[in-house]
Amino acid sequence: MTQKEITRLRVINQTIDGVLTIREAAELLGLSERQVLRLKKGVVEEGPAFIIHKNRGRKPKHAISDGTRDLIIKLKQTKYKEANFNHFQELIEEHENIQVSYPTVYRILTEAGIKSPKKHRKRKVYHRRKRKPQKGMLVQIDASPHEWIIGGSSFDLHGAIDDATGEILALYFTPNECMEGYFEIVRQIVTNHGIPTSIYCDRHTIFVSPNDGKLSIEDQLKGKQVNLTQFGRAMDELGINIIKAYSPQAKGRIERLWGTLQSRLPVEFKIHGITTMEAANAFLAEFIVKFNKKFGVKASDPESAFRELEPEVNIDFILCQKEERQIIANSGFSFNGKYYQLYKNGKKAKSIPKAKITVLTSSKIGIKASYAGVVYDTNLLDERPKVAVKSVPNSESKKAKHVPAKDHPWRNSGNEKPIPLYESFLLRVKRQMPKSKKY
Repeated sequence: MTQKEITRLRVINQTIDGVLTIREAAELLGLSERQVLRLKKGVVEEGPAFIIHKNRGRKPKHAISDGTRDLIIKLKQTKYKEANFNHFQELIEEHENIQVSYPTVYRILTEAGIKSPKKHRKRKVYHRRKRKPQKGMLVQIDASPHEWIIGGSSFDLHGAIDDATGEILALYFTPNECMEGYFEIVRQIVTNHGIPTSIYCDRHTIFVSPNDGKLSIEDQLKGKQVNLTQFGRAMDELGINIIKAYSPQAKGRIERLWGTLQSRLPVEFKIHGITTMEAANAFLAEFIVKFNKKFGVKASDPESAFRELEPEVNIDFILCQKEERQIIANSGFSFNGKYYQLYKNGKKAKSIPKAKITVLTSSKIGIKASYAGVVYDTNLLDERPKVAVKSVPNSESKKAKHVPAKDHPWRNSGNEKPIPLYESFLLRVKRQMPKSKKY
């Protein structure tokens, strides 16, 4: 019998002996008068044992069986060792058909001395910025290096999250954080959702030139501007505004996303037998759907801020590197130490001598060139392109020979030396001059 039950029995005995009234006993025990009457009657008829709860020592009908409890502990220690408690509860429900609540899982595992691998440390509190009202109004992008495949090498995950809904818009793995990775997530966003209004990013040199903000007042007055990066130029062509963050906390929504993904994705890869970066990229589309279904929220304004890409615009010709080059000869140009020829519809392009062209390069399109709004294919040349020589008719090619006059000094016979032209000129001038008078 517990201390509470001993106190309750003592007060009930006092009501039986007439020391306390039913109302006074109810006030002392914090019970209703009806409950005190029930306890008094039970003690009189069945004795002090009536105070003890009837379910004591009996296992509840809805309790987890010992076999299920042991299986949960075994799965956590083996197959799902790396999963945190919340993710573990979702996994055993999805893959093992074990229907238990998170508090039950937490109680079973903590009683077994198992701690969650996810660290819960006290963090500095920051003012949380209010979400944007419409989906697509602001998209946060970033990349995170991590050992995404358990026991494998580290590589980078590029990602984008919508500020209004918290939904993942795109994910893509590359060996390192790079422009190609960011181009790929922008391609996924535009293809699957549309063109967002603005993108929120850090001040990595992929997004911002190192010279940004370093122009002097004199240079600014002269009209000088810092050149856009290749990513900045592509966003400018798509009409997407780039907002630069000055601290990780400023883009806290995607920073918190990395903590969630670093905890969940490696476990998902292990369960599905994924061991390569290529297989991981193929799995991400399925994972994004499941993640958004669980963690996504509704925007305060149901109207979307995404806009569709015009059908005539080829996104691959925007999400690429662009560099200026000049035609050398015969519609050929030099690029990265090699020579290329312009082709259109499988035929060599017409010669456009010394024209300025834009070279487009990416892993999606290879090497192409743009001139006057037309995109050309290219073909690698073995040598530098040569200027084509025009064929001239024989009649025009023969030039008339100059025949000197009969009185030309060069026609002097004998051993006399021919008089130079300038001396002959001086002699003629001297003869024509009037003779000076003598005084």
